[in-house]
Amino acid sequence: MSVVLDTHSVLWYLQNSPDLSGRARATIEEAIQRGQDVQVSAISVIETIYLAERQRVPAAALQRLRSALADSDSGLRIAAVDAAVADAVEKVSRSAVPDMPDRIIVATAMELGLPLVTRDRRIQMAGVRTIW
Repeated sequence: MSVVLDTHSVLWYLQNSPDLSGRARATIEEAIQRGQDVQVSAISVIETIYLAERQRVPAAALQRLRSALADSDSGLRIAAVDAAVADAVEKVSRSAVPDMPDRIIVATAMELGLPLVTRDRRIQMAGVRTIW
């Protein structure tokens, strides 16, 4: 089964961080091994640029993300923020998920019909299928 990764999940996966749960890592690796594309919302790239600019993540994290998305063998694919995702944002409760990048990532998972890998408790409680 393929999945969508939230921003922190993809960054933790790429740096092999212990912050990523074992279940999440196994799910990602299994999907890649089976040749299923693991989706990363375009908003996660934008969010990582912002976090790197504010020095909340190292610049190397942005480079790793860009390199992985450019590498056809990584198994990671960018999911566009298109009209369908934009329309799906309205289905994500602002009171449950107040952060707009998070709402876009949730909408991406909903639109693609895939579970979302996230540690975020608000998202886990928002009625979307999650893996952690």
